[in-house]
Formats: sequence, structure tokens, C-alpha cells
Amino acid sequence: MKMVDVGGKERTERVAVATARLRMKPETVARIRAGQVEKGDVLAAARLAGVMATKRTPDLIPLCHPIALTGVTVEVTLDEGGAHVRAEVKTLDRTGVEMEALTAAATAALTIYDMVKSVDRGMVIEALQLEHKAGGRTGTWDRGTAG
Repeated sequence: MKMVDVGGKERTERVAVATARLRMKPETVARIRAGQVEKGDVLAAARLAGVMATKRTPDLIPLCHPIALTGVTVEVTLDEGGAHVRAEVKTLDRTGVEMEALTAAATAALTIYDMVKSVDRGMVIEALQLEHKAGGRTGTWDRGTAG
């Protein structure tokens, strides 16, 4: 095993977007919306956890490069069936930020689970996936147009 040498690559702008879905009971969604969760503001905690997780990605994923992040946005929206997480990560560096975006989305979903597990242990985290990446040698990739 080895960490890939990216020293000869140019620093370029790179972006990645990842999403995750958390299925839960409608009653659980209603409690989150009403702010009736004992641990506090679920959506704010999930967003913050996602941002913090991007900074720790190289500590969690073996051989993942530490990257100077230039921007991280984590959004969480609710619908009747659960929560949808979207994480966007940007850098100006020698390697991409796909792993950071995926880590942010996963951690935000895990945070939601942790905060409401006392009322809904049957939640399911699913569809953790890369939606978009741009920059670098391989250019742009979009899930919607991937063949």
C-alpha cells in the first residue's frame, strides 16, 4: 500500500457533491421540525458535524491526502419520509475532495441518527453517493449523466 504521490500535479480548483438519505417515521420528522428533540437542534448539529468531518477525513480514511479546504456546505432538508443530506466541498489543491464530501454526508446522517435514536431506532441511512465532481485530470463527472 502507498499514498499516491500528487507532488507533481498542479493545484487546481476542485469540487465534489455527495448526498445521503435517512429514512425515519413521520412522527420522528415531526419532532425534529417542532424542535422537540431532547438533544437539541438536530439539523444544526448535523450540518456542523458534516463540516467538522471534512477536516478529519484523512484521519479516518487510510491513505487519504490531507487537503486544504476552501469551502464546505452541508444542507439538511426534511420531508415526510425522513432527511436528505447534501454536502459540497471545495479546494484549490492537487487532489480531489470526493472522500471529504462523502464523509460529510455520512457524518451528518449519523449525527441525525444519534440525536433521534431514542425515539426511532428503526431509521435507515441509505443512498450515500457521490453526485458530482469537477476539476483535476479526469474533469467533470455527474451522476445524472454518467453512463
